[in-house]
Amino acid sequence: MDIPRIFNITESAHRIHNPFTPEKLATLGAALRLEPGARVLDLGSGSGEMLCTWARDYGVIGTGIDMSQLFTEQAKLRAEKLGVADQVKFIHGDAAGYVSDEKVGVAACLGATWIAGGFVGTIELLAQSLRPGGIILIGEPYWRQLPPTEEVARGCLAGSISDFLLLPELLASFGHLGYDVVEMVLADQDSWDRYEAAKWLTMRRWLEANPDDELAKDVRAKLTSEPERYAAYTREYLGWGVFALMTR
Repeated sequence: MDIPRIFNITESAHRIHNPFTPEKLATLGAALRLEPGARVLDLGSGSGEMLCTWARDYGVIGTGIDMSQLFTEQAKLRAEKLGVADQVKFIHGDAAGYVSDEKVGVAACLGATWIAGGFVGTIELLAQSLRPGGIILIGEPYWRQLPPTEEVARGCLAGSISDFLLLPELLASFGHLGYDVVEMVLADQDSWDRYEAAKWLTMRRWLEANPDDELAKDVRAKLTSEPERYAAYTREYLGWGVFALMTR
């Protein structure tokens, strides 16, 4: 079980696999007013930066599940480095359908809502692990401005304009599901740069070290095209944020 190898290559040097910076993760943790001993579940936990830093800074206890074997191992190493390996646990597995045995105070899925067919299904999944009065965290893209054509939407790596909502519409949709939006922390263009542009040096270094790899041509093509595509499309049109929800 693993994610497509191209993602393990392009994001192998990432600690955060979303357009968030460490500062924004810290802002999110502070905004949630986390208390020592709070239990956090993270579906699609990547390299574990959220759980590890929150365990260090706020004393939370957490479990993360991710399909990438590489990212899961990186998460375990990060926990050891930060001295929180006794507070957080990382599982290499499929987060789709995962429900915690013990109810948690925060149930999160940041940027992997495909595990339940979109944010609606993912909210339903996370709610099964949540204690009464707990908080659901959803990391989701939205349109900063509506793409003028379907071609522009595809340039943002969306299937179509209808894949995402404008921010006010996304916030309203949470209300329609019966949730209050109680906090949000949004990516900005700088944090998008750190997520996307960091891949380019990783790809270049990988190509230098693996010129004969079967994926070398694909990685070379991606490195050649991605800077222009990102600057023309994603950076201008696509937003991303983490939204804190509590049931009404």
